[in-house]
Amino acid sequence: MRFHAVIVAAVWFGFVDSRKMRGISSSYKRFYRERRSFLCIDGSKIIPFEQVNDDYCDCEDGSDEPGTSACPRGRFYCTNLGFRPHYIPSSRVNDGICDCCDASDEYNSHAHCQNTCWNLGQRERAYVEGQMRTLDEGLQLKQQLIEEGVLLWREKQAQLRELQQVAEDLQVKLEERRRTKQEADRHKEHESRAPEAGDGGLFRGQNITVTGTFKLLDSNKDGSITVDEVQAKVSLVHDEERLLSEDEALIKDERGAPGVGEDPRLKAADTAEREASNLKKVEEAYETVNMELSDLREKLAIDYGPDWEFLFLNSQCYKLKVYEYTYTLCPFNQVAQQSTAGTEVSLGRWGMWDGTPENQYGRMVYENGEPCWQGGSRSTTVTLTCGTETALRSVKEPSKCQYIMDFQTPVACQPVLKQRGIHSEL
Repeated sequence: MRFHAVIVAAVWFGFVDSRKMRGISSSYKRFYRERRSFLCIDGSKIIPFEQVNDDYCDCEDGSDEPGTSACPRGRFYCTNLGFRPHYIPSSRVNDGICDCCDASDEYNSHAHCQNTCWNLGQRERAYVEGQMRTLDEGLQLKQQLIEEGVLLWREKQAQLRELQQVAEDLQVKLEERRRTKQEADRHKEHESRAPEAGDGGLFRGQNITVTGTFKLLDSNKDGSITVDEVQAKVSLVHDEERLLSEDEALIKDERGAPGVGEDPRLKAADTAEREASNLKKVEEAYETVNMELSDLREKLAIDYGPDWEFLFLNSQCYKLKVYEYTYTLCPFNQVAQQSTAGTEVSLGRWGMWDGTPENQYGRMVYENGEPCWQGGSRSTTVTLTCGTETALRSVKEPSKCQYIMDFQTPVACQPVLKQRGIHSEL
């Protein structure tokens, strides 16, 4: 009889002990080991241990009622074996609604709760395993993009050196062309004044070519020179008072036709014009190369990650249609929104990286877009997530003219996620 009493007492105390321990996480069980008295966790009061979980709130912090709804500030711990454990407000204990997947919160209610933790955990584990496979594949793709980024960076550096050399060569050529044009301009000025030199005949002290002479003497511009035209305009150097004879006035070239030469003034003008054209071509080429240099230097000044893994995104654009709008993200350049009517609005230009210390390259900021009707300018925050494809996944406008985008790419995959282990909570 005595033996049976001992067994009944042991079972009863086990039942009481399990009742007392309900709603407590393993990290807090050390506070509930004392059997004679209980110290409120905030240290405000000592009560008999029998008053723990007696459905009456004795401690201000609610620590004496972890398994009941007696304390307004209390928390009930759902163990949820096989799934994620979590806390719920103690007011939800025995309220007829199943909050814990292991049904531990409804131990004394009319609710018929099923333990669904294993099924939930199985689905969670399948999801995490899929995420881990994506992470593994993404990391492999990232390594390929890193290798491509290094090669692309070297290519851009070589292109920069080549453009710098071209710019230097063009600068030398530009100085030469400028000097040549100045000489041509001086010669043109000299020739334009030459016919006015002297006060005698047209030939005095001048080296005029046959063509120039022909044009000067052809008074009626009929393409031929008569003896009268020559006699009317030309006087001899040694005898200015005597007119030319008909034989002296007759000018013929080697073929017996009237002499045809070239006016030095026209030749000088043509040369000056040609040199001006050549100078302009060199100036335009020099300006184009310098613009390319400036653009390339600006691109190379951007932070593309420690291994230049984000470099491939430059000069690329990604689109996503959301209702009546098409959004375009051009990494390291700009973000735009286009309506079905064709109107395009700038949602910001490349600003900076704005990630966390743990993930510096996890977020981009594009700012100074088109003005918003409420004031200020439009801006966009782009969050980068790990994936096996590079694509724009979602666009939202949580507040007026402030946009957020989800941009998926393999280069956003971080090995630290794998090292940390997503399974640790399951």
